[in-house]
Amino acid sequence: MRKAIVTAVLLTLFAALPRALAATDLSTDAAALAQLETRALHADPREQAFLYTELVQVYTDVAGKQMAAGEMEQAGITLRRVQTFADRIHTGLAKDTRRLKNAEMMMHDATHRLGQYVHFVSTEDKVVVEATIKQLDKVNEELLAQVFAH
Repeated sequence: MRKAIVTAVLLTLFAALPRALAATDLSTDAAALAQLETRALHADPREQAFLYTELVQVYTDVAGKQMAAGEMEQAGITLRRVQTFADRIHTGLAKDTRRLKNAEMMMHDATHRLGQYVHFVSTEDKVVVEATIKQLDKVNEELLAQVFAH
């Protein structure tokens, strides 16, 4: 029984590893980020919500690394980008019907991680982080509602 639980935990961790590595690689490569932003901007409206959700997820990781390093000014700029992409998801959600469940899961994950990063910031910087979390929660709820509507 114990061996089965350990095996299940290890399989779960290894299944998440490629996505985590891809996000890490992407977050360190400015050219890849710019390319993803351009692709999202010019994508078919039905694909944009998913692509913007990918950007939210990557930039959330970037902001977390910046907060952990004490670079709060840069993290604030990154969080404003996250808010911009979340707003684009919100406005384009009615047009998007592809990969909604994947987008919802990614948004949930990004919101959860940002909630963990809030512990790295000072009291005065928490306002921006908490406002971003609130916005991501709202978009996540809208994505989830769309998932159940389709």
